Amino acid sequence: MEAILTLISQYGTLVYLLLFGYCALKSGALPLFGGYAAQAGVLDVALVALATFAGGYLGDEMRFAVARRFGGGFLASRPRLSALMVKAEAMLDAYGWIYIYIYRYPKGMRTIGALPVGLTQMKWSVFTLLNASSALLWTGLLVGAGYYFGAVIERAVVEGWGALSILLLLVFLGLSVVGWRRL
Repeated sequence: MEAILTLISQYGTLVYLLLFGYCALKSGALPLFGGYAAQAGVLDVALVALATFAGGYLGDEMRFAVARRFGGGFLASRPRLSALMVKAEAMLDAYGWIYIYIYRYPKGMRTIGALPVGLTQMKWSVFTLLNASSALLWTGLLVGAGYYFGAVIERAVVEGWGALSILLLLVFLGLSVVGWRRL
């Protein structure tokens, strides 16, 4: 671990850019590690939080915009998906704000999470407000946990972090099925 922290301290600015790009594309353990590196004194915790927030927020804004711009044409050429989207849109109308808060956490969901929202009639102003507050909460939780509990998290990663991520994915899928059936 010391070798990694030394490497991070040598490439500080580049690490913040990497963190921004990573968070724009996906969710995962890197913001936790960034918080841990800040606690170890090799990164600035405010810059770690800024890069994490900016990447998380702007990445989802981009996916929302792409789905809003190109999603209609994509669905029009796929009638089966279009039929599913009708029900998904009803579900997002009812539970969209909850969805925006929880899709960041399960493994694999963050990459595509904002796409279905962009296919709905949700106004961009509503999405961006929910997205910003969700990204702020996500940033605080991950960077804060890395900063305050870095050593404990390091042991958890070594001992089976993937199991918790799978559990979160199952909870998310279960809640989605319940929401889908209620509609």
